[in-house]
Amino acid sequence: MKNYTIYKTLFLWLIGIVAINFIAANFFERIDLTQDQRYTLSPAAMEIVSDADSPVVIEVFLEGNFPSEFRRLRNETRQMLEEFSAYNSNIKFTFINPLEESNDAEAVAQKFYQQGMAPARVSVQENGKSSEALVFPWAVARMGDQKVQIPLLKNKLGATEEERVSSSVQQLEYAFANALNKLVYPRKKKIAVMRGNGELPDAQIASFIKTLQDYYFMAPFTLDSVAINPQKTLQQLSEFDLIIEAKPTQAFTEKEKYVLDQYMMQGGKSLWLTEAVAMETDSLLNPSGRAFALPRDLNLGDFFFSYGIRINPVLINDIYSAPIILASGQGNNTRFNPYPWFYSPLTTSPNNHPIINNIEAVKFEYANQIDTLQNTLEKTVLLSSSPQTKVEGTPREISLDMVSREPNLAAYKDGEQPLAVLLEGNFTSVYKNRIKPFEIENPLQESEGTKMLVIADGDVIKNQVQRGKPLELGFEPYTGNTYGNKEFLLNAVNYMLDDNGLIDIRSKEISIAFLDDQKTLAEREKWQVINIVLPLIVLGLFAFGFNYFRKKKYLK
Repeated sequence: MKNYTIYKTLFLWLIGIVAINFIAANFFERIDLTQDQRYTLSPAAMEIVSDADSPVVIEVFLEGNFPSEFRRLRNETRQMLEEFSAYNSNIKFTFINPLEESNDAEAVAQKFYQQGMAPARVSVQENGKSSEALVFPWAVARMGDQKVQIPLLKNKLGATEEERVSSSVQQLEYAFANALNKLVYPRKKKIAVMRGNGELPDAQIASFIKTLQDYYFMAPFTLDSVAINPQKTLQQLSEFDLIIEAKPTQAFTEKEKYVLDQYMMQGGKSLWLTEAVAMETDSLLNPSGRAFALPRDLNLGDFFFSYGIRINPVLINDIYSAPIILASGQGNNTRFNPYPWFYSPLTTSPNNHPIINNIEAVKFEYANQIDTLQNTLEKTVLLSSSPQTKVEGTPREISLDMVSREPNLAAYKDGEQPLAVLLEGNFTSVYKNRIKPFEIENPLQESEGTKMLVIADGDVIKNQVQRGKPLELGFEPYTGNTYGNKEFLLNAVNYMLDDNGLIDIRSKEISIAFLDDQKTLAEREKWQVINIVLPLIVLGLFAFGFNYFRKKKYLK
């Protein structure tokens, strides 16, 4: 009977262990106790993670000795990747110290530069002393032969290291989900880069086009054949999901406008980076340092007016602006110095739309003002100038002399001016109740739901070119600043093509708490005493009390 009881107990234990293992293997649950739910993956991220059916190896270069803020970034990165890996065992990750096998930090940094992964030089404050450290805030994700570089540190103009890290932690889920999205999903949608109306040359839009190629099929498209076969041109254009007009400088014909209008009526989406004033900084690089800003007529006034906006031929002069870089000296003594330049607004956002949420300031150059008109379309002002803005009419002479003059702040009273407007809804044809430039099959008077984004400056998409090679869009080589132009445009394209999942992830808000460095330094000795001496005192009191009561008990 006794043996029967033992066997029965062992059998029940065995059944219990098997049941627990079966439940653990088939039912998965993780509990996130943080107030902001930072470790709970968004539905879009979980969908991307679950679709990774091949091994994905992620190498993170955030290992080593660096400031506490970056240790926080490393820890948050590790925890985020643990979440990814927990939901899909195909996702593996490892942390690497790039400086572990080499004592030459500059040589390692140069290798990272060559691969397009610029290291960060950060200031370290420790025990009242300041020093500089190299940090490599990058990761690389590989799946088969594919590779994606993942930036982990966001640049933020004028921000402290803590603010930069806090902003970076906000974007960790997006950064890794975006990388997996590129590896897991094949490209489907197609974008036409419009040519033939004096748009920016390929080299000056190369940075953004290269970025888009990771998500969409890209192809140039010209409207030149409209004059010969407009019907065929429209059919070919309708194969694209989105068109990008990057700073056209030549007027559009009525036939070209009708093709673009009917493209919109068929549900096509468009991104317009256009301007109503002709002015370039290069025009100022002459002995006089002066040039005229003149109105530019692209024959698009009625086109945009019918959709509910108007781009005015004025210039935005904004106190909150990016500097102009001017050279001084000659030969080896040449110096490139920044000067205030109020025709390069750094825009702010009047709302928290997903396109512009948590992005860096976007740099404009000689931007124009956009008026919104009343109609049935939903209009959202995505970017605007600062409250300290002055609107200047054209023609107008622009001179480099203004860099040495103090601005009259009293004149900057025009307030925030719209510079980028998103239009959504059912568009009405520009040519409704008008004579058509040509006849097409089944012309449409009203569109299905679609979207158009109009930006009153073509230079927002323009990258700099140095030694014949395009630089990163938004990067200013002489100041080291990186503006939010590429992030803004990429968000806009994702949004208009209904890739809202990644944008929803980007909009996630996370609160990060950091130590106050000054307070930490001031109270350092006090907390050292509390953490070292106080436990010894408590332990001594416990030992004394234990011995006292033990003796008292047994002496009786």
